[in-house]
Amino acid sequence: MTIIRLQNTKTRKREDFVPIDPENVRMYVCGPTVYDRAHLGNARPVVVFDVLYRLLHHVYGADHVTYVRNFTDVDDKINARAAESGRTIQEITDETASWYLDDMTAVGALNPNQMPRATQYIPQMIAMIEDLIAKGHAYPDGAGHVLFSVKSYPQYGALSGRSVDDMIAGARVEVADNKRDPMDFVLWKPSSDDLPGWDSPWGRGRPGWHIECSAMAHDLLGERFDIHGGGNDLMFPHHENEIAQSCCASGHADDGEGFANYWLHNEMLQVEGKKMSKSLGNFFTVRDLLDQGIPGEVIRFVFLQTHYRKPMDWTAEKAAQAQTTLKAWRKLLAAAEPTGPDEAVVTAIADDLNTSGAIAELHRMAKDIAANPQKDCFYEKGTMLASAQLLGLLTDDLAGWETAGPDLSALADKLAGLRATAMGTKDFAPVDALKSALIAAGVEVRMSKTGVELDAGPNFDPSKLEALS
Repeated sequence: MTIIRLQNTKTRKREDFVPIDPENVRMYVCGPTVYDRAHLGNARPVVVFDVLYRLLHHVYGADHVTYVRNFTDVDDKINARAAESGRTIQEITDETASWYLDDMTAVGALNPNQMPRATQYIPQMIAMIEDLIAKGHAYPDGAGHVLFSVKSYPQYGALSGRSVDDMIAGARVEVADNKRDPMDFVLWKPSSDDLPGWDSPWGRGRPGWHIECSAMAHDLLGERFDIHGGGNDLMFPHHENEIAQSCCASGHADDGEGFANYWLHNEMLQVEGKKMSKSLGNFFTVRDLLDQGIPGEVIRFVFLQTHYRKPMDWTAEKAAQAQTTLKAWRKLLAAAEPTGPDEAVVTAIADDLNTSGAIAELHRMAKDIAANPQKDCFYEKGTMLASAQLLGLLTDDLAGWETAGPDLSALADKLAGLRATAMGTKDFAPVDALKSALIAAGVEVRMSKTGVELDAGPNFDPSKLEALS
Protein backbone atom coordinates (compact mmCIF):
# COMPACT_ATOMS: atom_id res chain seq x y z
CA MET A 1 0.00 0.00 0.00
CA THR A 2 1.13 3.54 -0.77
CA ILE A 3 2.66 5.26 2.25
CA ILE A 4 1.25 8.76 2.73
CA ARG A 5 3.47 11.24 4.55
CA LEU A 6 2.04 14.50 5.88
CA GLN A 7 3.55 17.54 7.58
CA ASN A 8 1.70 17.55 10.90
CA THR A 9 1.35 21.08 12.25
CA LYS A 10 0.62 19.59 15.66
CA THR A 11 4.07 17.93 15.93
CA ARG A 12 5.95 20.05 13.37
CA LYS A 13 7.17 16.83 11.77
CA ARG A 14 6.67 14.96 8.51
CA GLU A 15 4.93 11.79 9.59
CA ASP A 16 3.66 8.58 8.05
CA PHE A 17 -0.12 8.75 7.96
CA VAL A 18 -1.61 5.91 9.99
CA PRO A 19 -5.42 6.12 10.15
CA ILE A 20 -7.28 5.21 13.31
CA ASP A 21 -9.46 2.88 11.25
CA PRO A 22 -8.40 2.12 7.63
CA GLU A 23 -12.00 1.15 6.95
CA ASN A 24 -13.18 4.68 7.84
CA VAL A 25 -10.55 7.37 7.26
CA ARG A 26 -11.98 10.64 8.57
CA MET A 27 -11.14 14.24 7.63
CA TYR A 28 -12.63 17.58 8.69
CA VAL A 29 -11.88 20.88 6.90
CA CYS A 30 -13.16 24.28 7.98
CA GLY A 31 -15.56 25.67 5.40
CA PRO A 32 -16.81 29.15 4.51
CA THR A 33 -18.89 31.72 6.33
CA VAL A 34 -21.66 32.17 3.80
CA TYR A 35 -22.36 35.86 3.36
CA ASP A 36 -20.61 36.66 0.05
CA ARG A 37 -18.85 35.18 -2.97
CA ALA A 38 -15.75 33.10 -2.30
CA HIS A 39 -12.60 35.04 -3.16
CA LEU A 40 -9.68 33.35 -4.86
CA GLY A 41 -7.87 32.68 -1.58
CA ASN A 42 -10.93 30.83 -0.23
CA ALA A 43 -10.57 28.33 -3.07
CA ARG A 44 -7.01 27.32 -2.23
CA PRO A 45 -7.77 25.10 0.80
CA VAL A 46 -10.68 23.58 -1.12
CA VAL A 47 -8.35 22.49 -3.94
CA VAL A 48 -5.58 21.39 -1.53
CA PHE A 49 -7.83 19.14 0.52
CA ASP A 50 -9.66 17.92 -2.56
CA VAL A 51 -6.33 16.49 -3.76
CA LEU A 52 -5.86 14.81 -0.37
CA TYR A 53 -9.43 13.49 -0.55
CA ARG A 54 -8.71 12.00 -3.99
CA LEU A 55 -5.47 10.46 -2.71
CA LEU A 56 -7.26 8.89 0.26
CA HIS A 57 -9.85 7.49 -2.15
CA HIS A 58 -7.06 6.00 -4.27
CA VAL A 59 -5.25 4.42 -1.32
CA TYR A 60 -8.14 3.32 0.93
CA GLY A 61 -11.12 3.24 -1.44
CA ALA A 62 -13.90 5.78 -1.83
CA ASP A 63 -16.22 3.82 0.46
CA HIS A 64 -13.69 4.03 3.30
CA VAL A 65 -13.20 7.80 3.46
CA THR A 66 -15.44 10.33 5.21
CA TYR A 67 -14.80 13.99 4.45
CA VAL A 68 -16.68 16.73 6.31
CA ARG A 69 -16.58 20.44 5.41
CA ASN A 70 -18.94 22.80 7.21
CA PHE A 71 -20.86 25.94 6.38
CA THR A 72 -20.90 28.70 9.01
CA ASP A 73 -24.39 30.14 8.59
CA VAL A 74 -24.71 31.96 11.92
CA ASP A 75 -22.28 34.85 12.18
CA ASP A 76 -22.26 38.59 12.78
CA LYS A 77 -21.09 39.22 9.19
CA ILE A 78 -24.19 37.46 7.93
CA ASN A 79 -26.35 39.48 10.31
CA ALA A 80 -24.78 42.71 9.05
CA ARG A 81 -25.31 41.72 5.41
CA ALA A 82 -28.97 41.00 6.11
CA ALA A 83 -29.40 44.39 7.81
CA GLU A 84 -27.70 46.18 4.89
CA SER A 85 -29.63 44.40 2.15
CA GLY A 86 -33.05 44.04 3.76
CA ARG A 87 -33.01 40.34 2.88
CA THR A 88 -33.52 37.50 5.31
CA ILE A 89 -30.58 35.61 6.75
CA GLN A 90 -31.97 32.39 5.27
CA GLU A 91 -32.08 33.90 1.78
CA ILE A 92 -28.50 35.13 2.05
CA THR A 93 -27.03 31.91 3.42
CA ASP A 94 -28.94 29.66 0.99
CA GLU A 95 -27.89 31.75 -2.00
CA THR A 96 -24.28 32.14 -0.91
CA ALA A 97 -23.86 28.44 -0.08
CA SER A 98 -25.19 27.61 -3.55
CA TRP A 99 -22.74 30.08 -5.13
CA TYR A 100 -19.90 28.53 -3.17
CA LEU A 101 -20.69 25.00 -4.28
CA ASP A 102 -21.06 26.07 -7.91
CA ASP A 103 -17.71 27.90 -7.87
CA MET A 104 -15.87 25.06 -6.12
CA THR A 105 -17.33 22.56 -8.59
CA ALA A 106 -16.05 24.82 -11.37
CA VAL A 107 -12.48 24.42 -10.08
CA GLY A 108 -12.90 20.65 -9.99
CA ALA A 109 -13.56 20.03 -6.29
CA LEU A 110 -15.55 16.96 -5.34
CA ASN A 111 -18.30 17.50 -2.81
CA PRO A 112 -17.40 16.22 0.67
CA ASN A 113 -19.43 13.36 2.12
CA GLN A 114 -21.02 15.72 4.64
CA MET A 115 -21.53 19.49 4.41
CA PRO A 116 -23.26 20.40 7.68
CA ARG A 117 -24.58 23.85 8.47
CA ALA A 118 -23.89 25.27 11.91
CA THR A 119 -27.57 26.06 12.50
CA GLN A 120 -28.38 22.35 12.16
CA TYR A 121 -26.19 21.50 15.16
CA ILE A 122 -27.25 24.01 17.81
CA PRO A 123 -28.49 21.28 20.22
CA GLN A 124 -25.13 19.50 19.98
CA MET A 125 -23.30 22.78 20.68
CA ILE A 126 -25.46 23.49 23.72
CA ALA A 127 -24.83 19.95 25.02
CA MET A 128 -21.07 20.34 24.60
CA ILE A 129 -21.09 23.70 26.37
CA GLU A 130 -23.09 22.22 29.27
CA ASP A 131 -20.51 19.42 29.50
CA LEU A 132 -17.63 21.88 29.56
CA ILE A 133 -19.29 23.84 32.37
CA ALA A 134 -19.88 20.64 34.35
CA LYS A 135 -16.20 19.69 33.99
CA GLY A 136 -15.00 23.11 35.12
CA HIS A 137 -13.68 24.25 31.72
CA ALA A 138 -16.32 26.91 31.03
CA TYR A 139 -18.41 29.35 33.03
CA PRO A 140 -21.58 31.42 32.48
CA ASP A 141 -21.42 35.08 33.37
CA GLY A 142 -25.06 35.37 34.41
CA ALA A 143 -25.80 37.79 31.58
CA GLY A 144 -26.25 35.32 28.75
CA HIS A 145 -22.59 34.62 27.93
CA VAL A 146 -20.67 31.40 28.45
CA LEU A 147 -16.88 31.57 28.22
CA PHE A 148 -14.20 28.91 27.94
CA SER A 149 -11.54 29.04 30.65
CA VAL A 150 -8.22 28.86 28.83
CA LYS A 151 -6.25 28.31 32.04
CA SER A 152 -8.16 25.06 32.54
CA TYR A 153 -6.37 23.60 29.51
CA PRO A 154 -2.60 23.38 30.13
CA GLN A 155 -1.82 22.45 26.51
CA TYR A 156 -3.25 25.70 25.12
CA GLY A 157 -0.93 27.15 22.46
CA ALA A 158 0.68 23.84 21.46
CA LEU A 159 -0.68 23.91 17.90
CA SER A 160 0.38 27.45 17.00
CA GLY A 161 3.53 27.31 19.11
CA ARG A 162 2.79 30.61 20.81
CA SER A 163 3.10 31.52 24.44
CA VAL A 164 -0.05 32.70 26.17
CA ASP A 165 1.49 36.17 26.56
CA ASP A 166 2.06 36.40 22.80
CA MET A 167 -1.46 35.22 22.13
CA ILE A 168 -2.95 37.81 24.46
CA ALA A 169 -1.17 40.50 22.46
CA GLY A 170 -2.38 39.26 19.06
CA ALA A 171 -5.63 37.44 19.79
CA ARG A 172 -8.91 38.15 18.04
CA VAL A 173 -11.05 37.81 21.15
CA GLU A 174 -14.38 39.30 22.08
CA VAL A 175 -14.20 42.03 24.71
CA ALA A 176 -16.05 41.13 27.89
CA ASP A 177 -15.60 42.81 31.23
CA ASN A 178 -16.41 39.63 33.08
CA LYS A 179 -13.76 37.38 31.64
CA ARG A 180 -11.73 35.59 34.28
CA ASP A 181 -8.71 35.73 31.96
CA PRO A 182 -8.00 37.87 28.85
CA MET A 183 -7.62 34.73 26.71
CA ASP A 184 -11.00 33.25 27.62
CA PHE A 185 -13.25 33.05 24.57
CA VAL A 186 -16.98 33.01 23.99
CA LEU A 187 -18.88 29.75 23.59
CA TRP A 188 -22.36 31.28 23.76
CA LYS A 189 -23.63 34.86 23.61
CA PRO A 190 -27.03 36.51 24.02
CA SER A 191 -29.13 37.59 21.03
CA SER A 192 -31.39 40.61 20.84
CA ASP A 193 -34.82 40.22 19.28
CA ASP A 194 -33.58 41.31 15.85
CA LEU A 195 -30.81 38.68 15.73
CA PRO A 196 -30.93 34.90 15.24
CA GLY A 197 -31.24 33.10 18.55
CA TRP A 198 -32.02 29.77 20.16
CA ASP A 199 -33.27 28.90 23.63
CA SER A 200 -30.55 27.66 25.97
CA PRO A 201 -29.94 27.23 29.72
CA TRP A 202 -28.30 30.69 29.62
CA GLY A 203 -31.12 32.43 27.79
CA ARG A 204 -31.90 33.09 24.16
CA GLY A 205 -28.68 33.38 22.24
CA ARG A 206 -26.35 32.01 19.56
CA PRO A 207 -23.06 30.11 19.53
CA GLY A 208 -19.59 31.56 19.31
CA TRP A 209 -17.58 30.76 16.20
CA HIS A 210 -15.26 28.06 17.55
CA ILE A 211 -17.75 25.72 19.23
CA GLU A 212 -19.55 24.91 15.99
CA CYS A 213 -16.67 22.96 14.42
CA SER A 214 -16.01 21.01 17.60
CA ALA A 215 -19.67 20.00 17.91
CA MET A 216 -20.08 19.07 14.23
CA ALA A 217 -16.80 17.14 14.08
CA HIS A 218 -17.70 15.22 17.22
CA ASP A 219 -21.18 14.38 15.96
CA LEU A 220 -20.12 13.33 12.45
CA LEU A 221 -16.60 11.93 12.95
CA GLY A 222 -16.44 10.93 16.60
CA GLU A 223 -14.42 12.00 19.61
CA ARG A 224 -11.18 11.36 17.75
CA PHE A 225 -10.56 11.37 14.01
CA ASP A 226 -7.66 11.44 11.56
CA ILE A 227 -7.15 14.77 9.78
CA HIS A 228 -8.19 18.35 10.40
CA GLY A 229 -7.30 20.96 7.80
CA GLY A 230 -7.66 24.59 6.83
CA GLY A 231 -5.76 27.74 5.97
CA ASN A 232 -2.94 28.77 8.27
CA ASP A 233 -4.88 31.94 9.12
CA LEU A 234 -7.20 29.65 11.12
CA MET A 235 -4.43 28.10 13.20
CA PHE A 236 -4.92 30.76 15.85
CA PRO A 237 -7.32 31.37 17.38
CA HIS A 238 -9.86 29.13 15.67
CA HIS A 239 -8.05 25.79 15.56
CA GLU A 240 -6.31 26.41 18.87
CA ASN A 241 -9.71 26.98 20.48
CA GLU A 242 -11.25 23.98 18.76
CA ILE A 243 -8.56 21.74 20.22
CA ALA A 244 -8.95 23.20 23.72
CA GLN A 245 -12.70 22.80 23.97
CA SER A 246 -12.77 19.41 22.21
CA CYS A 247 -10.00 17.87 24.30
CA CYS A 248 -11.56 19.18 27.51
CA ALA A 249 -14.97 17.83 26.53
CA SER A 250 -13.50 14.39 25.81
CA GLY A 251 -11.56 14.23 29.09
CA HIS A 252 -8.11 14.92 27.61
CA ALA A 253 -7.45 18.29 29.21
CA ASP A 254 -4.14 17.17 30.69
CA ASP A 255 -2.59 15.39 27.71
CA GLY A 256 -4.25 17.10 24.73
CA GLU A 257 -4.56 13.77 22.94
CA GLY A 258 -8.15 14.06 21.87
CA PHE A 259 -9.66 15.43 18.66
CA ALA A 260 -7.60 15.22 15.39
CA ASN A 261 -4.35 13.29 15.02
CA TYR A 262 -2.97 15.17 12.01
CA TRP A 263 -3.28 18.90 11.38
CA LEU A 264 -2.60 20.36 7.91
CA HIS A 265 -2.50 24.05 7.05
CA ASN A 266 -2.11 25.66 3.65
CA GLU A 267 -0.31 28.96 3.11
CA MET A 268 -2.00 32.09 1.82
CA LEU A 269 -2.39 33.44 -1.70
CA GLN A 270 -0.87 36.49 -3.36
CA VAL A 271 -1.73 38.23 -6.62
CA GLU A 272 1.15 39.36 -8.85
CA GLY A 273 3.49 39.21 -5.87
CA LYS A 274 1.30 41.20 -3.46
CA LYS A 275 -1.17 40.29 -0.77
CA MET A 276 -4.68 40.24 -2.18
CA SER A 277 -6.46 43.36 -0.94
CA LYS A 278 -9.39 45.49 -1.99
CA SER A 279 -7.31 48.60 -1.29
CA LEU A 280 -4.69 47.44 -3.82
CA GLY A 281 -7.32 46.69 -6.44
CA ASN A 282 -6.17 43.07 -6.79
CA PHE A 283 -9.04 41.45 -4.89
CA PHE A 284 -11.28 39.19 -6.94
CA THR A 285 -13.56 36.23 -6.51
CA VAL A 286 -13.49 32.86 -8.19
CA ARG A 287 -16.60 33.93 -10.07
CA ASP A 288 -14.83 37.06 -11.33
CA LEU A 289 -12.19 34.89 -13.02
CA LEU A 290 -14.75 32.44 -14.41
CA ASP A 291 -16.77 35.32 -15.85
CA GLN A 292 -13.61 36.69 -17.47
CA GLY A 293 -13.33 33.42 -19.38
CA ILE A 294 -10.60 31.79 -17.29
CA PRO A 295 -11.62 28.12 -17.02
CA GLY A 296 -11.87 26.57 -13.57
CA GLU A 297 -9.42 23.89 -14.63
CA VAL A 298 -6.86 26.60 -15.32
CA ILE A 299 -7.38 28.08 -11.84
CA ARG A 300 -6.87 24.63 -10.34
CA PHE A 301 -3.70 24.00 -12.37
CA VAL A 302 -2.16 27.30 -11.25
CA PHE A 303 -2.90 26.42 -7.63
CA LEU A 304 -1.33 22.97 -7.92
CA GLN A 305 1.92 24.28 -9.38
CA THR A 306 2.86 25.55 -5.90
CA HIS A 307 3.24 23.36 -2.82
CA TYR A 308 0.37 23.92 -0.42
CA ARG A 309 2.65 25.00 2.43
CA LYS A 310 4.24 27.77 0.36
CA PRO A 311 2.65 31.13 -0.51
CA MET A 312 0.99 30.89 -3.92
CA ASP A 313 1.30 33.77 -6.35
CA TRP A 314 -1.51 34.10 -8.88
CA THR A 315 -0.35 35.84 -12.05
CA ALA A 316 -1.89 36.39 -15.47
CA GLU A 317 1.22 34.83 -17.01
CA LYS A 318 0.78 31.62 -15.01
CA ALA A 319 -2.87 31.44 -16.03
CA ALA A 320 -1.97 31.87 -19.71
CA GLN A 321 0.70 29.18 -19.51
CA ALA A 322 -1.64 26.83 -17.69
CA GLN A 323 -4.31 27.31 -20.35
CA THR A 324 -1.85 26.50 -23.13
CA THR A 325 -0.55 23.41 -21.31
CA LEU A 326 -3.96 22.00 -20.47
CA LYS A 327 -5.28 22.56 -23.97
CA ALA A 328 -2.27 20.69 -25.40
CA TRP A 329 -2.69 17.84 -22.92
CA ARG A 330 -6.39 17.47 -23.66
CA LYS A 331 -5.66 17.33 -27.37
CA LEU A 332 -2.84 14.82 -26.84
CA LEU A 333 -5.06 12.51 -24.79
CA ALA A 334 -8.30 13.04 -26.70
CA ALA A 335 -8.83 9.35 -27.53
CA ALA A 336 -7.49 7.89 -24.30
CA GLU A 337 -9.30 6.16 -21.46
CA PRO A 338 -7.85 6.29 -17.94
CA THR A 339 -6.11 3.11 -16.81
CA GLY A 340 -4.14 3.54 -13.58
CA PRO A 341 -2.02 6.46 -12.39
CA ASP A 342 1.73 6.44 -12.80
CA GLU A 343 3.50 5.36 -9.62
CA ALA A 344 5.80 8.39 -9.70
CA VAL A 345 2.77 10.70 -9.67
CA VAL A 346 1.16 8.81 -6.79
CA THR A 347 4.45 8.90 -4.86
CA ALA A 348 4.76 12.66 -5.37
CA ILE A 349 1.23 13.36 -4.16
CA ALA A 350 1.67 10.99 -1.22
CA ASP A 351 4.79 12.94 -0.20
CA ASP A 352 2.95 15.71 1.68
CA LEU A 353 0.87 16.60 -1.38
CA ASN A 354 3.80 17.47 -3.65
CA THR A 355 1.52 18.53 -6.49
CA SER A 356 4.24 20.51 -8.27
CA GLY A 357 6.32 17.33 -8.42
CA ALA A 358 3.34 15.41 -9.75
CA ILE A 359 2.80 18.03 -12.46
CA ALA A 360 6.48 17.73 -13.43
CA GLU A 361 5.87 14.02 -13.98
CA LEU A 362 2.86 14.83 -16.18
CA HIS A 363 5.06 17.11 -18.30
CA ARG A 364 7.55 14.25 -18.64
CA MET A 365 4.84 11.84 -19.78
CA ALA A 366 3.37 14.34 -22.22
CA LYS A 367 6.78 14.97 -23.78
CA ASP A 368 7.41 11.24 -24.15
CA ILE A 369 4.00 10.56 -25.71
CA ALA A 370 4.29 13.49 -28.13
CA ALA A 371 7.77 12.34 -29.21
CA ASN A 372 6.43 8.93 -30.24
CA PRO A 373 3.31 9.72 -32.30
CA GLN A 374 3.53 6.51 -34.36
CA LYS A 375 3.85 4.28 -31.31
CA ASP A 376 0.81 2.42 -30.06
CA CYS A 377 0.86 4.29 -26.78
CA PHE A 378 -2.74 4.18 -25.60
CA TYR A 379 -1.51 2.55 -22.40
CA GLU A 380 0.84 5.46 -21.79
CA LYS A 381 -1.91 7.93 -22.62
CA GLY A 382 -4.28 6.13 -20.27
CA THR A 383 -1.66 6.28 -17.54
CA MET A 384 -1.12 9.99 -18.03
CA LEU A 385 -4.86 10.66 -18.07
CA ALA A 386 -5.41 8.69 -14.84
CA SER A 387 -2.46 10.47 -13.26
CA ALA A 388 -3.85 13.89 -14.15
CA GLN A 389 -7.28 12.92 -12.89
CA LEU A 390 -5.79 11.95 -9.52
CA LEU A 391 -4.96 15.67 -9.29
CA GLY A 392 -8.47 16.58 -10.45
CA LEU A 393 -7.20 17.66 -13.88
CA LEU A 394 -8.37 16.53 -17.35
CA THR A 395 -11.61 15.19 -15.90
CA ASP A 396 -14.76 14.90 -17.98
CA ASP A 397 -16.52 17.32 -15.62
CA LEU A 398 -14.06 20.10 -16.46
CA ALA A 399 -13.90 19.38 -20.20
CA GLY A 400 -15.34 21.52 -22.98
CA TRP A 401 -13.63 24.85 -22.45
CA GLU A 402 -10.68 23.82 -24.64
CA THR A 403 -12.90 23.48 -27.71
CA ALA A 404 -15.21 26.38 -26.97
CA GLY A 405 -14.43 29.63 -28.70
CA PRO A 406 -14.78 31.48 -31.98
CA ASP A 407 -14.86 29.76 -35.37
CA LEU A 408 -11.49 30.59 -36.88
CA SER A 409 -11.72 28.09 -39.72
CA ALA A 410 -12.21 30.75 -42.41
CA LEU A 411 -9.09 32.61 -41.30
CA ALA A 412 -7.18 29.32 -41.12
CA ASP A 413 -8.20 28.57 -44.71
CA LYS A 414 -7.20 32.10 -45.74
CA LEU A 415 -3.78 31.76 -44.17
CA ALA A 416 -3.32 28.32 -45.72
CA GLY A 417 -4.25 29.74 -49.15
CA LEU A 418 -1.80 32.62 -48.81
CA ARG A 419 0.92 30.19 -47.85
CA ALA A 420 0.18 27.95 -50.86
CA THR A 421 0.40 30.97 -53.15
CA ALA A 422 3.60 32.13 -51.50
CA MET A 423 5.22 28.77 -52.08
CA GLY A 424 5.01 29.54 -55.81
CA THR A 425 5.67 33.29 -55.81
CA LYS A 426 8.24 33.19 -53.00
CA ASP A 427 6.57 36.32 -51.61
CA PHE A 428 5.73 35.49 -48.01
CA ALA A 429 4.93 39.05 -46.96
CA PRO A 430 1.11 38.51 -47.07
CA VAL A 431 1.52 35.34 -44.99
CA ASP A 432 3.65 37.10 -42.39
CA ALA A 433 1.27 40.06 -42.25
CA LEU A 434 -1.82 37.91 -41.59
CA LYS A 435 0.05 35.76 -39.09
CA SER A 436 1.24 38.87 -37.20
CA ALA A 437 -2.30 40.29 -37.14
CA LEU A 438 -3.67 37.02 -35.78
CA ILE A 439 -1.04 36.86 -33.04
CA ALA A 440 -1.75 40.50 -32.14
CA ALA A 441 -5.40 39.50 -31.67
CA GLY A 442 -4.40 36.79 -29.22
CA VAL A 443 -4.73 33.89 -31.66
CA GLU A 444 -2.33 30.98 -31.32
CA VAL A 445 -1.03 30.11 -34.81
CA ARG A 446 0.44 26.70 -35.65
CA MET A 447 1.64 26.07 -39.19
CA SER A 448 2.97 22.69 -40.31
CA LYS A 449 3.22 20.55 -43.40
CA THR A 450 -0.20 19.10 -42.63
CA GLY A 451 -1.99 22.45 -42.47
CA VAL A 452 -2.79 25.53 -40.39
CA GLU A 453 -4.35 25.48 -36.92
CA LEU A 454 -5.73 28.54 -35.14
CA ASP A 455 -6.89 28.67 -31.53
CA ALA A 456 -8.07 31.53 -29.37
CA GLY A 457 -5.45 32.08 -26.69
CA PRO A 458 -6.00 33.43 -23.16
CA ASN A 459 -5.58 37.03 -24.41
CA PHE A 460 -7.88 36.66 -27.41
CA ASP A 461 -9.52 39.91 -28.58
CA PRO A 462 -12.19 39.25 -31.25
CA SER A 463 -12.50 42.98 -32.07
CA LYS A 464 -9.04 42.85 -33.65
CA LEU A 465 -10.19 40.23 -36.14
CA GLU A 466 -13.00 42.23 -37.69
CA ALA A 467 -10.78 43.76 -40.35
CA LEU A 468 -9.27 40.38 -41.25
CA SER A 469 -12.45 38.52 -42.12
